[in-house]
Amino acid sequence: MLTTLVYRDNKFAAHNPPAETLAALRTEPGVMLWVDLSAPTDDEIKLVLEQVFAVHPLVIEDCVVDSPLPKLEDYDDYLYFVMHAVDYSKTDKFSTTELDFILGKSFLVTFHRLPLKPVQAVLDRSLRSPLVPVRGPDRFAHTILDYMVEAYNPALDELREDLESIEGAVLQYESADSLFPRVVGLRKELATLRQIVRPQREVATLLGSGKTRLIRAVMVPYLRDLSEDLARIESQAGSWADQLILTFRIYLNKSSHEANEGIRVLTALTALTIPPLVIGGWFGMNFSRMGELSPAFAYPLVGAITIASTLAMLLFLRHKRWL
Repeated sequence: MLTTLVYRDNKFAAHNPPAETLAALRTEPGVMLWVDLSAPTDDEIKLVLEQVFAVHPLVIEDCVVDSPLPKLEDYDDYLYFVMHAVDYSKTDKFSTTELDFILGKSFLVTFHRLPLKPVQAVLDRSLRSPLVPVRGPDRFAHTILDYMVEAYNPALDELREDLESIEGAVLQYESADSLFPRVVGLRKELATLRQIVRPQREVATLLGSGKTRLIRAVMVPYLRDLSEDLARIESQAGSWADQLILTFRIYLNKSSHEANEGIRVLTALTALTIPPLVIGGWFGMNFSRMGELSPAFAYPLVGAITIASTLAMLLFLRHKRWL
């Protein structure tokens, strides 16, 4: 689908003019064009990219074939760069859609195979406020990028909730069988987020460096702010990954501590049985001559010794805080 906004002397002039007039509008002084190609046909690609804007064949090929990573290339009269819009859901996790920008002095071409909310939001806002002056195509590009960065917020909220849920499960001492898969899954999602954001940040940094001819100086601070936002998202994902590992280590330490407590109690209970076992083993020997068994008070004496030695062992264990 082909969508075109025409601005003449920084004021809105037309929406979706006939396609055959684009070539004339392209060369008209004081005219700025934004052409959005959403799931375009081959004829629309040929008309816009080849005939109207005379884009390099390699750029056309990059637009048609999805690029796995963002990129930035500076041509003679336009700037070509690739970014990826992100979408996140509990079921599908992270998914990205490529968005190609061809930015000239008086035009902007956006190319994407799937509908994109950031692009549609900027189109709708421009049509709702036709009286608002637009100073350049780089303003449109920045606004789209700004919406793309904002699209990370729902994903960050979901990931934060997952992290807090895991921390709560650790405090409640949830079983490792159910907790471990959640930890691994969340860590994988955080790693995916960083892999998506890092190359985007690098492109945004280049756009905000002030070294590209087609980015006006007035737009440089805004693009730097986008780069900082992406850096903050990447840093946040890394921080959450470290926090997740620390949380799971606390869980493992807690499990180990409780296991050690159980072993210590069992060991102490075993130690309490040592006096009865020793005394009972001694007097239970089948020797024919055992003077210890002759006196009439031998049985109560042995019982008293057994109780006293067991109590002494109990006091010793309590003193050592082993029981």
